[in-house]
Amino acid sequence: MRDVSQNAIQKTKVAIIGAGFGGLAMSIRLLQSQMNDFVILEKTNDVGGTWRENQYPGAACDVQSHMYSLSFAPKTDWSKRYAEADEIFEYIQDITQQYKLKDYCKFNHEVTHAEFDENRNVWLLDFKDQPSIEAQFVIFASGPLHVPQIPHLKGIEKFKGKVFHSSQWDHQYSLEGKSVASIGTGGSAIQYIPEIAQEVKQLYVFQRTAAWVIPRDERKYSQLSKSLFKASNIYRQIHRTRLYWTNESRVVPIVQPQIMKYGQKLAEAFIRFQVKDKELAKKLTPDFVMGCKRILISNKYFPTFNRKNVELITDSVQEITANGIITKDGKERQIDCLIYGTGFITDPRIYLKHFDCVGRNGIELKQAWKDGAESYYGVSTKNFPNLFQLLGPNTILGHNSVIFMIESQVNYILQLIQTVDKTGSQAVEIKKEVQDQFNDRVQEQLKGTVWQAGGCSSWYQAADGKNFSLWPTYTWKYWLETRKVNVADYNFIHTATNAKNNAA
Repeated sequence: MRDVSQNAIQKTKVAIIGAGFGGLAMSIRLLQSQMNDFVILEKTNDVGGTWRENQYPGAACDVQSHMYSLSFAPKTDWSKRYAEADEIFEYIQDITQQYKLKDYCKFNHEVTHAEFDENRNVWLLDFKDQPSIEAQFVIFASGPLHVPQIPHLKGIEKFKGKVFHSSQWDHQYSLEGKSVASIGTGGSAIQYIPEIAQEVKQLYVFQRTAAWVIPRDERKYSQLSKSLFKASNIYRQIHRTRLYWTNESRVVPIVQPQIMKYGQKLAEAFIRFQVKDKELAKKLTPDFVMGCKRILISNKYFPTFNRKNVELITDSVQEITANGIITKDGKERQIDCLIYGTGFITDPRIYLKHFDCVGRNGIELKQAWKDGAESYYGVSTKNFPNLFQLLGPNTILGHNSVIFMIESQVNYILQLIQTVDKTGSQAVEIKKEVQDQFNDRVQEQLKGTVWQAGGCSSWYQAADGKNFSLWPTYTWKYWLETRKVNVADYNFIHTATNAKNNAA
């Protein structure tokens, strides 16, 4: 154990890492519970998380606007059914200002090391170029999708043109009249590809695996609807509830893949209707059951391939040259710009960012998770007292709004903190057997779902096929199971001695 307590210039009850949706939601609920002894630690210079970083052309949310906002901090004047990035980022800024959350933010504070002091039951946090902080509770709210996945392409160092990842879009660089190669056809790529196709001279779309893409409801909210949302909280709640249950119904074909195949027929017809060339439509049609990978939504993606200046390429990249890109068939295409639409790294060992996190008995979290990330309801992890997480292992969704999950987790964490205070203890840790039993149940529930039996590999899974990302069933079940903390699931620690006895 390092003795850095003397260097910790600030002590706080709760340290929240990340100023995205999760971190801000946690902060608001702390304030609403009359707790203001907390800090928000943000590695950049502003709030926003995903919606601060992903500002590429066409960026939008795949979840309906009224479901992708906090129930306890609602927005009544969403412009359309599915909001675009600018409007979501504006909403985040608005709630930040409304609750004066920047007063609690420490920007440019990137954690480099976190370690639990068993003698004093506190966490010690180190930073790049900043003094250390000591906190009783630490909450990781950085999200699982924040480290860009940038593949190594042979010869990329020779390329003289422009290169960037979709989450690091260079808005100062004009694509007008350029020949552009886009690598990847995931959630970000299918949004920016239709937008840039209109201005580039030539667009080469490199597809490794086709994606299932379904239509998006692009309708705008009328002025009357927005007025009613503002005037009547009940009207807004009814609308939100309808959206929730519509989304929740999507679980049925997920847990019963044979039903999903009927919906897949409609998706196949959608591709054939939007893509004029039959052979091209076949290349854009996935060969796995819909839902096995993330289902994407767009009305613009498939029609983009009807343009004369857009070419779909399914051959793999062999090498990058100074001015072009060579595919496996030996053909070279001249390009001015290369864009990575390759998503984010989802290896469970970096689920919590690039730093060591040391719990009891010197256990490091990445090592504890070397065979797959596991926790209890994605919140608590054995051997890591007073460490909580938002959207942790097996709590990401493939059918509904993660904001619903975040709110459930925030309230659960709040109860844990309050219970520690009420019992006069200093720390709380999930029991080993409780966590193990929970994860056995989750993995059993995942068997037979489209995610496990759909015939594909996805970012939901570890290298060995274990699904460490998704909640396997209805979200209302998650809410019901986390609505109230079962204190019998946890060890409440009063001294370092007790901590060791509890672990025995």
